[in-house]
Amino acid sequence: MHDLLQIGTFPTLAQKMIDAEFHCHSLQQLERDDVLRRGVRGIITRSNFVVPREVVGRLPGLGIIATCGVGYDLIPLDLAAQRNIVVTHTPEAVNNGVAELCIGLLFALLRRLPEADRFVRSGAWRRSAFPLATDLAGKRVGIVGLGRIGKEIVRRLEPFGVTLSYCGRSDQQLPWRYEPDLQALARSVDILILTLPGGDATARMIDAAVLDALGPHGYLINLARGSVVDQSALIDALSRRSIAGAALDVFDNEPDIDPRFFTLDNIVLAPHIGSATTETRQAMARLTLDNLHRFFEDGSTLTPVVAALRA
Repeated sequence: MHDLLQIGTFPTLAQKMIDAEFHCHSLQQLERDDVLRRGVRGIITRSNFVVPREVVGRLPGLGIIATCGVGYDLIPLDLAAQRNIVVTHTPEAVNNGVAELCIGLLFALLRRLPEADRFVRSGAWRRSAFPLATDLAGKRVGIVGLGRIGKEIVRRLEPFGVTLSYCGRSDQQLPWRYEPDLQALARSVDILILTLPGGDATARMIDAAVLDALGPHGYLINLARGSVVDQSALIDALSRRSIAGAALDVFDNEPDIDPRFFTLDNIVLAPHIGSATTETRQAMARLTLDNLHRFFEDGSTLTPVVAALRA
């Protein structure tokens, strides 16, 4: 078995799969054993854990960083490229799970399902009728970042009779309207769904101006990264009801999120569970391990982010 540095924790089933195929070590173990530290050629991690630059720099034999997840904004890609280190992720494995959660969050928000549950449990139903909610059918929906996950969401939305448009780096010549200007897209839709990558290039892209453009009847769904939204601007917009509501699966400083979110009654909060199903997590773990096995066999990988130039 090959030795790996493991950064972060994995669900029990995934950890059993990993331990059956590789010897995983903590950073503390590597600190105590210089021979082991120098011999480690792989890191296994999850996309919500930081891979510190200084750790990468202290592993002279490192050849691969395999992250179990789609995002790779917490990995120092520039350093990996300089060092000819391959970085892999698990893009296809999460598509269905995240797309399904998006539809669930949409209905939870529009039909006020968490509030309806509390209404019944509290006995309020005996005294009055539950307030009217909002249909999804016929709404104008904009997707910001129409990649693999965005396209899966679109396929699930189409049967509801929505009008679809998208914003991204380029016009993909798809059946749905392309809008290159983010504020213009927000102004033209009822629901804005975020599936764009995290990182410096997209940080705080959804700012006060975009939220103002979305307007008092507009809803925001964030399945991307907390970093893509100016959270103070979002909390302000929700508090003033300058947008109608939001559903969030991702936040800054997870899980220690801004407590102001807890005071709002026009938001649905989820604990970053886009990929949190048994089926999805098993598929992600399997692809992560397959990337590692392929690399150790012949230097290639199945789903690279940074494909190093190798002699």
